[in-house]
Amino acid sequence: MKKALAAAALLTFGVAAHAQSSVTLYGRLDAGLEYMSGVPTNPNAAGVAQSSTHRFRAESGDWGTSLWGLKGAEDLGGGTKAVFQLEGSFNTMTGAGPGGGGLFNRWATVGFANNQYGTFTMGRMLFISNGVWDFDPFGQSNWSSASLVRGRNWPQSSNNVAYQSPKIAGFDFYGQYALSNATNWNGNGTTPQGREAGAQITYTSSLFQVRGLYDEIRNPGNGLLYGPQTGLINTANVAGGVFSASREYSALVNVFLGQFKVQAAYQAIRTSGATGVLPGQPTTLDHEWGGVTWQATPAAALIAAVYHVNGNNGAGNATIYTIGGSYNLSKRTLLDIQIATVQNSKAANYGLNANNAGTAVATDNPLPGHSQSGVYAGIQHSF
Repeated sequence: MKKALAAAALLTFGVAAHAQSSVTLYGRLDAGLEYMSGVPTNPNAAGVAQSSTHRFRAESGDWGTSLWGLKGAEDLGGGTKAVFQLEGSFNTMTGAGPGGGGLFNRWATVGFANNQYGTFTMGRMLFISNGVWDFDPFGQSNWSSASLVRGRNWPQSSNNVAYQSPKIAGFDFYGQYALSNATNWNGNGTTPQGREAGAQITYTSSLFQVRGLYDEIRNPGNGLLYGPQTGLINTANVAGGVFSASREYSALVNVFLGQFKVQAAYQAIRTSGATGVLPGQPTTLDHEWGGVTWQATPAAALIAAVYHVNGNNGAGNATIYTIGGSYNLSKRTLLDIQIATVQNSKAANYGLNANNAGTAVATDNPLPGHSQSGVYAGIQHSF
């Protein structure tokens, strides 16, 4: 009996060794305290804010989304692996989650990976516009490159097929194509998502990194490159109009100077097919930012950045000025702080968060022409 059990154990070990399968559980918990001024209040009968106030609150995800996930691979031989990833977000302060899109609202993919030929995956993914993340001084924290485009830079995307090339002479390519699943290729109101697609090419050296990125999001209602001016589309952080359906052209750069990393970006966001657009509702946006990170010690980093957006059609402009930093208590645990203010022109009312457009109290936007300022401090642990 013992010999039979030993033989079975050896056989099981041999199969496992041949398959070389692996599954990893990972995650991140982010929580902190936030103070914000310029918060809208005192709504009239239409819900429009009449005055401003300030607030303290506990927050999750200001420095980075709280999330958990599973990823794995199985060796299929010949240098090819089957790969998968499942990832969902949650609120550390309340335990609630995930956000829109189901249990694995960020990633639910399966595919193949080969070091020579690249990686092909299918499923739900962070949309390719999230490719600005590693060129943003604050890494797409709550008050950074998504704020002034009202979440246009960080949606998720379903029905996707994607390809990531290997790196060749410093260059690599990544592309996504998401089907609408409607009878009209671009979308016709029968499905919650219009066609979405994008491509990016990146060059990386020891001194600098540059990326060019193009993407488009189609209106699920009619397949056009301009979203409805009211209501939500696909995620909780995407408002209508140019912010929900448009083309985006991005040029981004990182420069590595010893302890310093300098980052800059320009985005042109454009629409087509817009009709009946009221004054003050933009159909194009020009979005720029720049910043520097000083890695003062192996544990401590200081960051400063400026973000600016300008909209046409009388929409005005806004600028976020922000400083902050982090201190690593260990490889997996850090303390963080960010201080920021958004200054609006007379016609604009952008907030520090990636709020939906509008003047209702529910949007959390400041009054038109007013500023909004905040301080956030928290702790983040990764596993």
